[in-house]
Amino acid sequence: MSSPIDQIQFKRNAVQPVECIKAGWELIRGQYWFFVGIVIVGMLITNALAIVLMGPMMCGIYLVLFRAKRRQAIEFGMLFKGFDYFLNSFIATLIHAIPIVLVLGPVYVAYIIGMFTIMGSSAQQRGGEPDPSVLLGFFGIFAVVWLGIMVILIVLSVLFTFAYPLIVDRGLSGLDAVKLSVKAGLANFWRLLGMLFLTGLLSSLGVLLCFVGMYLIIPISFAAIATAYEQVFGLAPVEENLPPPPPSFA
Repeated sequence: MSSPIDQIQFKRNAVQPVECIKAGWELIRGQYWFFVGIVIVGMLITNALAIVLMGPMMCGIYLVLFRAKRRQAIEFGMLFKGFDYFLNSFIATLIHAIPIVLVLGPVYVAYIIGMFTIMGSSAQQRGGEPDPSVLLGFFGIFAVVWLGIMVILIVLSVLFTFAYPLIVDRGLSGLDAVKLSVKAGLANFWRLLGMLFLTGLLSSLGVLLCFVGMYLIIPISFAAIATAYEQVFGLAPVEENLPPPPPSFA
């Protein structure tokens, strides 16, 4: 039996980073403050309980963006329509979080153990003052480790770029959305990486504006991803743009 993702075609090397950002800005420009409000509320709710609420909020944001792309009516309450995709978006979020926890968990434990070991050794040998050369070597090693972790996190971000848009636009399950997002992400890896780098740079500039500026840039980042999704997959016909039925436990 064929999987739902086998029926969805995607383009390779289709993402145009600069064009995505420009088109994303054009998409939201006419209702810019509306989208700023959508994103801020979505992020505040996400921060309240990240793993559980992140998926529905991301789906709600992309639902509004896709409706705007189709020139359909949009309203603030549609953000909460993301909860129609709660189960599948939660599964996608969980799949995304698991490798991050598996990478960061041991590193945090190793860091704490290393620091206690150095402090304990210093207390015995140098009257409580740590050896500068040992500390320098320790932090040098962890600097390299953290650099490697950042690379892993960036790769994961690229591969999961289309997971929530696929749940919203194609009604895929969380697992299928992640699988297809990884395939399409690999097929457009360097272009997506370039786009995420540019949007990340814009967000960094926003941070310089007393941090608040970041929230003014993030809507453009979401709109750019929605545009990249359209370049790679195209938007589904409106009649297909429905949440999947709830699972049956009968």
